[in-house]
Amino acid sequence: MAILAECPNCRIRLSIKKKTCRCGQNIDTAKRSGRVKYWISYRLPNKKQIQQCVGSFEELNAYSVEDARTAEGKIKSLKKENRLLDVKADSTMTFDELTDWYLNLEKVKSLASYDTIKINLSKFNTVFGDMFVSRIKPADLENYQARRLNEGVAPGTVDHEIGKPKTMIYKAFDNDLVSGSTLKTFRRVKKKLKKGSDVRDRILSPDEFEVLMQNSSGHTKALIATGYYTGMRKGEILSLTWDKVDLVNRIIKLDADDTKDKEARNIPICDELYKILFSLPNRIQESDKDNHVFQYNGKAITRYIRDGLKKACKGAGIKYGRFVKGGFIFHDLRHTFNTNMRKAGVPESVIMEITGHSTREMFDRYNTIDEEDTRKAIEQLGGYLESANVNNLLTKPEMKIKNK
Repeated sequence: MAILAECPNCRIRLSIKKKTCRCGQNIDTAKRSGRVKYWISYRLPNKKQIQQCVGSFEELNAYSVEDARTAEGKIKSLKKENRLLDVKADSTMTFDELTDWYLNLEKVKSLASYDTIKINLSKFNTVFGDMFVSRIKPADLENYQARRLNEGVAPGTVDHEIGKPKTMIYKAFDNDLVSGSTLKTFRRVKKKLKKGSDVRDRILSPDEFEVLMQNSSGHTKALIATGYYTGMRKGEILSLTWDKVDLVNRIIKLDADDTKDKEARNIPICDELYKILFSLPNRIQESDKDNHVFQYNGKAITRYIRDGLKKACKGAGIKYGRFVKGGFIFHDLRHTFNTNMRKAGVPESVIMEITGHSTREMFDRYNTIDEEDTRKAIEQLGGYLESANVNNLLTKPEMKIKNK
């Protein structure tokens, strides 16, 4: 067991007896100016080597050598009582370090939302990156939410900035990196976006779709058309490969691994989409080349389609943005497909089979009732009442006499 001094210049941890770091920093001078952080190095009963920052101990100052000796004494007491294994990694790990671990997990790196996860964790770590994970309290997270809302950030965005770290904490807890106390802290924080207020009802009218296509080109046009005519999710579209597309029989065949709900499904290709897919320049290529349907400069489009869509929307005079009133985003094409299919008289069970909606609740969420629907409903009501009134006149004797 030993006390280590962290060089403020290169961050190397040295024996407390060292006077100069190998980078040239004078450690004694740095100590006197309060710039040296202290760590306790010790070994667990399972032989695992641990370096724990003095600042991770309650009410101890990481930059105080006296507090470092106090922390060393606490570790010795735990060792004597055979309680060293009770020490969790979150006592010695900052949120920056935990984030590095999480973002390097292969399963996380394969997620379509990986870039979004990185952005939200980066926002969170701007405030909490240097904090030891075990030290965070519910009040810290609540203060973060309040501050972001006061800055004009949308409630949904604030929820994502807390939600992504929360998911990371769950993963860390499953891998014995954080304690139940830390997990409980994140569980206590409530979302700021009211339930149901994030349900989108934006759909593209046929006229809007036509002008949007006129202002789109290349891969952007093909992506928009595929979303509009199939109702596929963005991730399913971007990961689509030519071996899944049967242009002869005009069908897209998705395996279970290709879909969000892990259920295989077949999606018909209409005439308009067939023309667009058939015209793609990479339709016929060598087998050793990238087999993705949607490419840009010969490379698969994996995540970024926002710039092309924003440009197309601007040219079409359509508002763009999730938090813009009346704004359109790519995912709204899925809403549009569901709604158009329902208006065309396609049975709901068939629509759900094509789109992969496993519950009626989710289908209803993506099926939008618009002004045209309500107008037709009133017209139908008027026709019914008119017919009923005529029938009543023909069946009531006193009305016949009166009419004479």
